[in-house]
Amino acid sequence: MSDIRTIGILGGGQLGRMLSAAASRLGLRCHIYEPGVAPAADVAWRVTNASYDDHDALRAFAQTVDVITYEFENVPTSALDLLESIRPIRPNRRALAVSQDRLTEKNFLNEIGLATAPFADVATQGDLAAAVAVIGAPSILKTRRMGYDGKGQIRIDRPENPGWTGAASVLEGFVSFSEEISVIVARGADGRVAAYDPGLNLHQEGILRRTTVPSGLPTKITTDAVLMAARIVNALDYVGVMGVELFVTPEGLIVNEIAPRVHNSGHWTQAGCAVDQFEQHIRAVAGLPLGDGKRYADVTMENLIGDDMDQLPDLLASASVQVHIYGKSEVKSGRKMGHVNRITK
Repeated sequence: MSDIRTIGILGGGQLGRMLSAAASRLGLRCHIYEPGVAPAADVAWRVTNASYDDHDALRAFAQTVDVITYEFENVPTSALDLLESIRPIRPNRRALAVSQDRLTEKNFLNEIGLATAPFADVATQGDLAAAVAVIGAPSILKTRRMGYDGKGQIRIDRPENPGWTGAASVLEGFVSFSEEISVIVARGADGRVAAYDPGLNLHQEGILRRTTVPSGLPTKITTDAVLMAARIVNALDYVGVMGVELFVTPEGLIVNEIAPRVHNSGHWTQAGCAVDQFEQHIRAVAGLPLGDGKRYADVTMENLIGDDMDQLPDLLASASVQVHIYGKSEVKSGRKMGHVNRITK
């Protein structure tokens, strides 16, 4: 068995909350480090509320844990440098460096033989005009860093008048795809890889609304998706759970993006598998054997966003519905407040 007993988690949102709950089932403790309000504080063993430039707080945090993981990608490099000098960070720094920068991520994916949308580096307004001339419109301009849930993105419909974010960006060409799927894949410290069934995703206004498993897609497509996700984690010498989003196109699968953490589209595993994605991640970073990820139920996961919370009384009264509320202090439009897993078979 592993000698790890306490796991440090950078970030205290809903993913940190669910990771902490999963760790507790295995007899492990979680210490959350969060500069802001931490929904994970309700269930974690301990919480440090301090900024990422507070070096004293970071050192004290690291001294109380055996290994450090994270629930979001955009942890400042300076904080990671300090923490890594005291405790191991899993997944590793390379995985973070790749996923923090969209340009680095796309170059990495192409280098290991995986297809992406056509793209171009855009550092200036002049670069943008040149990139649009090559890639065309419609296209999407995305900031290289810090974008999520549709933020930091501009759709460019007319080549003669492209918008500009003012930040280092990547221009992505539109991909003609029929479906978007995601694979939740885990890799242990021993190199073993385990993946869950790919889920079919539906987005609205840049935010994931629903994931359905099984996807209903041909076996060849789902098998290829799992193999592509395994290639990514092996190439990164990864330890932990990763979410890999892919587009289904007539030419084959195209990788949209990777997330080096537990992922919104993997929440269905809480109702569909004996070992869900949160426990799988805890097992991996703690050096414990991975679960096999086998699915024993058909599940549809639906996010509760903003005023969807008004449905809560009816959802709680519904059969075969598992409700997860994140404990956020205020309901806001576009904010993920919870999710439900509907067991459909």
